[in-house]
Amino acid sequence: MQRKITKQNNFYYMTAALVVLLLSASLVKSVADGMLETFLEGTIAATFLVCVVSLGIDKSWKRFMQALIVIWLIAAVLKRYTDIAHIDLLMLGLMFAFFWGTFSSIARQILFSGSVNGNKIVGSIALFLLLGLMWALVYLLILALSPNAFSGIEQSAWGQNFSQMAYFSFVTLTTLGYGDISPNTPFAQVAVYMEAIAGVFYMAIVVASLVSAGLAQKETQ
Repeated sequence: MQRKITKQNNFYYMTAALVVLLLSASLVKSVADGMLETFLEGTIAATFLVCVVSLGIDKSWKRFMQALIVIWLIAAVLKRYTDIAHIDLLMLGLMFAFFWGTFSSIARQILFSGSVNGNKIVGSIALFLLLGLMWALVYLLILALSPNAFSGIEQSAWGQNFSQMAYFSFVTLTTLGYGDISPNTPFAQVAVYMEAIAGVFYMAIVVASLVSAGLAQKETQ
């Protein structure tokens, strides 16, 4: 029996898609060079599609995200067949806008609203993954504009560095700070400690949201 995406399970699909994206990015360097961009871009496009379908109930969000996907796909095709300068920056900017829109839509649905259930808890995980992915894109943009901004990683096509920057982003977001990749320039350093601050506050906000929603649910019952 085919399962439909509803308000009771939509975040399960989205979180699974984000995890698959991160796993796929980690496998990119083991893929043949000729298939590298196609492999990663195909995975990103599939993730976009799952996000749009999962959040189809948010109509104001859906049209904007659909437009972003179309523009991103056009940019991917232009990158493949033309030599337009800075097309990579455009693609990274569009990805950031898409993930930010997804983050905002999920936050409106799960933070400080409604009762607590498994879908909302999984949605909070999706929010955390999106937060890390957005900062990874910020670091990729910084690296593209300033090749010496980070030590431990060399400037190359963003697809080749996506997994490493996602790793660095989540290490920073969770305040682990292994030190194998570190910021060198003042702007990169500001971006890194701002992410660490965002990670700490995110945990506090999510816990407060779930606790308050849980208490409200008990009072209602």
